[in-house]
Amino acid sequence: MSSGNKFYIIILALFCSLLFVRLSAQPKRYSNRMEQPVNRTVMTDSTVRTAARSSQTSGRLLPDTLRSGSDSLITDSLRVDSIPPKKKNPLDAVVDYSAKDSIVFTGGNTAYMYGDGVVKYQDIELQANEITMNMDSSIVYAVGRPDSVGEMQGSPVFKDKSGEYESKTMRYNFKSKKGFITNIVTQQGEGYLTGGKTKKMENNEYFMQNGRYTTCDLHDHPHFYMQLTQAKLRPKKNIVTGPAYMVLADVPLPLAVPFGFFPFTQKYSSGIIVPTFGDEMARGFYLRDGGYYFAISDYMDLALTGEIYTKGSWGVNAQSQYIKRYKYSGNFNLSFITTITGDKGMPDYSKQKNFRVAWTHTQDAKANPNMSFSASVNFTTSGYTRNDLNSQFSNSFTENTKSSSVNMTYRFPNSPFSISTTANITQRTQDSTVAVSFPNLTISMSQIYPFKRKNPVGNERWYEKIRLTYSGLFQNSIQTKQDLFFKSNLIKDWRNGMRHTASASATFNVFKYVNINPTISFNDRMYTSKTLQNYDPNLSRLVPVDTTYGFYNVYDFNAGVSMSTKIYGFFQPMKFLGDKVKMIRHVLTPSVSFTARPDFSSPGWGFYHRYSYIKDGQIFEGKYSPFSGNLYGTAPQGKQGMVSFSLDNNLEMKIKSDRDTTGERRISLIEKLSLSTSYNMAADSLKWSDLNTSILLRLTKNFNLNLSAIWDLYTYNDQGTRINKTRLQAGKGLARLRSTGTSFSYTFNNDTFKRKKKDDQSASVPSNPEFADEQQAGEEEPQNNKKEENKDDFSSDGYMKWNVPWSLSINYSINYGYGAFNKQKREYEGRITQNLSFSGNINLTKNWSFNFSSSYNFDTNRIAYMNCGITRDLHCWTMSASFIPVGPYKSYNFHISVKSSLLSDLKYDKHSSTYDRLQWY
Repeated sequence: MSSGNKFYIIILALFCSLLFVRLSAQPKRYSNRMEQPVNRTVMTDSTVRTAARSSQTSGRLLPDTLRSGSDSLITDSLRVDSIPPKKKNPLDAVVDYSAKDSIVFTGGNTAYMYGDGVVKYQDIELQANEITMNMDSSIVYAVGRPDSVGEMQGSPVFKDKSGEYESKTMRYNFKSKKGFITNIVTQQGEGYLTGGKTKKMENNEYFMQNGRYTTCDLHDHPHFYMQLTQAKLRPKKNIVTGPAYMVLADVPLPLAVPFGFFPFTQKYSSGIIVPTFGDEMARGFYLRDGGYYFAISDYMDLALTGEIYTKGSWGVNAQSQYIKRYKYSGNFNLSFITTITGDKGMPDYSKQKNFRVAWTHTQDAKANPNMSFSASVNFTTSGYTRNDLNSQFSNSFTENTKSSSVNMTYRFPNSPFSISTTANITQRTQDSTVAVSFPNLTISMSQIYPFKRKNPVGNERWYEKIRLTYSGLFQNSIQTKQDLFFKSNLIKDWRNGMRHTASASATFNVFKYVNINPTISFNDRMYTSKTLQNYDPNLSRLVPVDTTYGFYNVYDFNAGVSMSTKIYGFFQPMKFLGDKVKMIRHVLTPSVSFTARPDFSSPGWGFYHRYSYIKDGQIFEGKYSPFSGNLYGTAPQGKQGMVSFSLDNNLEMKIKSDRDTTGERRISLIEKLSLSTSYNMAADSLKWSDLNTSILLRLTKNFNLNLSAIWDLYTYNDQGTRINKTRLQAGKGLARLRSTGTSFSYTFNNDTFKRKKKDDQSASVPSNPEFADEQQAGEEEPQNNKKEENKDDFSSDGYMKWNVPWSLSINYSINYGYGAFNKQKREYEGRITQNLSFSGNINLTKNWSFNFSSSYNFDTNRIAYMNCGITRDLHCWTMSASFIPVGPYKSYNFHISVKSSLLSDLKYDKHSSTYDRLQWY
């Protein structure tokens, strides 16, 4: 290249350089197509560090401000002629942040929040003692800090739509919605998921490694948990795990599963009921209480379960509960079991079929004010409780009589009439007798005054006091053996009939102190059959020979009048007895009544038939009613002119009160003492009835003694038949005790022997009204302080109080009556029957409980039955054991399980049955 060309090239390079410098010095201009830039202010590191720490620091970052900072300020005076590339916003919403202590920004566009920091973004909230937030990467890191004693405070708490999660450390990306968590703590359903390393995904799923799942609310140190090697959590839905094993009291157990599934739901749903397994000596290995649960609706469910034994026994059970608010509620249980013991073809082979029907229904009072419906059904065959394991350790095992009833009543509005229908079943399991009454229809009319004036003027007339009542009853019943019930004939074996009862009465007051009550009653019976009888000389008694069917009406009526009054007597004790007793009052209530009726066994009425028979060469005549065996009996025979006497006594004493020097209190000496008898003037013999007496004593505030007795006034012949000769005429005294009996029950507990001490303390406090305000103001404050001091049950010397709650209930009954007849003495021998049952419970510690129930047989002088139970509360576990140590039903039952219904299948059962024939020595 020549020197001239080099010169031109140098000149051109200098010109381009000058032109570039000129263009760089000119201001940048935006095109008309470009938007104006947003004002931005970036706080430098040095500026932030000069900010003083305050009690609360907060701020807001717009979505497009999370970018890197600079040491220089960016002005808005620079323009460009070309379109710059639009930068994508890293976040979709505003980030709100605050801290109780301070917020520090650094040059790397990172914020440090100290003291209860809170970061909120959309539906996400993060709380922690210390939070670091990088505005460029949209990542926050949260951690707690130990306090002065080393305990961790302000651990990260993460909240979103799926729930609340506590952890030790947390790193979360707001943009990707992913995070990494260590030592997570979250509640899912009834359980807690804790520990491990957890990764949160953008779809709110959590993947965990080395986590723990437990239903113990002490999740920091649970009594038990399932160690999960790997797990996937779908909040509020389920947890799916890989291999897992159980840890009990920090001890790993060789109880492992290859996988697990824990479902969660906010509403109940259908599902499988896992059975329990075990073995019996008589029935073999079994699976029990397994089946399927049907969530039919929000108002009703159904559980179908069953049991099966390897030696042939099996059973099914259907249980349902239903409820509708303000309408009704109830439950239903139907069970059927087939019990096979022994080997087929052998002498000990036995096969029994038993069932149970239980139904309880209650109608809400708001459902219908005029109609009510209720049901209480408990029907079991005689062998059900002996073959059902669950019944052996309950009170139903010792019940000899079971009753069931279903009732529906309708009250007509603005009317005295009401109609009700019932069904009753009573069964006696001792001899398999069952009494069924169905259907029963009752029509009742409440008391009315038909002659009352609608607009009365002046005093009440005598006829306005007349009142009428009526009731009609239709009944269909049978009493037979359990196995013959379904084989009975509705017409021949069932008894049915209808009865009408009407009465008119009034009450008049004469001589100011005497009440007179006249009464007229009418009873009508309607039957569809009657039984004809003949005298059998070989049997020396009447025997039925024919039953005729048709419509038969049997009625009777009577009229009577009664008079009663009250007589008060007062007695003031002598002064030498002291001035403690102020007065003794005796109240007598005598009553005399007269009742008359004709002899309905007369031939004119047609209710009785005559017959004749020969005995000892003499001809005798007798009469019987073909309706005597019917449901409501027959019309009474014999003319009646009955005069009845009764006398009630009440004795009380008024004494000076120990609590108040001017006050008095009343003590009941005899609450009620009654005597009653009657004399039939129209009878030809045995005119006096038995003498009935009863006494009621109020011994303590919660204990009364009620004793009744019947006294015999006549003597007997050699055959044990009562003759028309009173004991007073025979020189044997006025009367002989024929029957008596009483029963009482009482419960002793911790407060039984403290009441007297409490009463003494309260009795020593004066009750003068003038000092009431001072007393209340002076004593109320110390009592509250004392209660506050003893709230943890610690005594004043620092030791915990020894408190063992216990209770003992005793039920005792004794009855005396005639037994065998002594021909030499011509008297009936007395016979005493007694019954004693007792039950109790005691809590040895806060978590240990023991209970028992037993009965004593005085004929065999031994305990007839005893059921004992022990319960241990293991916080999140429960353990119970029941056993029958004596009698022919020796058995035991041991159960331990987790309290949570979610892990109800995590349990252990061990039991025996009566078939095992345990020998305990």
